[in-house]
Amino acid sequence: MDLFTTPASLRTQCRQWREQGQSIALVPTMGFLHDGHMSLIDHARACADKLVVSVFVNPTQFGPNEDLDRYPRDLPRDLALAEAHGADAVFAPEAGAMYQPDHATWVEVPEMAKGLCGASRPVHFRGVCTVVLKLLNLVQPKVAVFGQKDWQQLAILRRMARDLDLDAELMGMPIFREPDGLAMSSRNVYLTPDERSRVPAIRQGLLLAQRRVAAGERDAEALALMFREHLADTLPDARVDYASFAHPESLAPVARIDAPTLLAVAVFIGKVRLIDNILLEV
Repeated sequence: MDLFTTPASLRTQCRQWREQGQSIALVPTMGFLHDGHMSLIDHARACADKLVVSVFVNPTQFGPNEDLDRYPRDLPRDLALAEAHGADAVFAPEAGAMYQPDHATWVEVPEMAKGLCGASRPVHFRGVCTVVLKLLNLVQPKVAVFGQKDWQQLAILRRMARDLDLDAELMGMPIFREPDGLAMSSRNVYLTPDERSRVPAIRQGLLLAQRRVAAGERDAEALALMFREHLADTLPDARVDYASFAHPESLAPVARIDAPTLLAVAVFIGKVRLIDNILLEV
């Protein structure tokens, strides 16, 4: 496995592979890899001849009061895990290698970034779209693999890829969960032992909404209230950032559950913001 730290060196290697007729899969990450990342890497490994994993804590997707400086990092461990799971290359640049001091070009899908996480993180998806487009340009993969925990992110990136006629397939993989249902996230390490023992209530609230829909409830506002009441009872020190219903592809708000609908939530517990979602089937 090779480690690349500059865009030029990665581009050169990927160009050589493509000239040899070899297809490439890409798994973009911010590092501090966990089993959820490994599931993406393992799937991508089977999709192409060569596999590139990026490890880059992208500063442009963090707001001024967010956790950029304390975001967990462990590059030696990440490299060992990526190699063990079949990566041919890891791209781990410094921020200065990805963004020139006078960087002035941004990519965004503003309408789809207004709600859900975008409401409280207004620059987040602009940063995500820009860095992912840069990675896709450098690698030119056959497929790029993302986790569906960040459903809004994947929907926005797919719209970007469609609108800009990108060649790569953007593939979403199911949320990888702990045995108690908590969605795996690098930020889970911030949780105290007490918080960690109680946050599975978030997933339980999503499953409760699913059961209510199966029983015939169709009103999104009533289901959102039910989710909030459930957390008030089971996780009273939590603060719900949002519990929103949206079209799974366009992310347009949904008031009545008459077709498959995304229920996406973001919850603060202590200093940690956790996101999760479920696709509600009628």
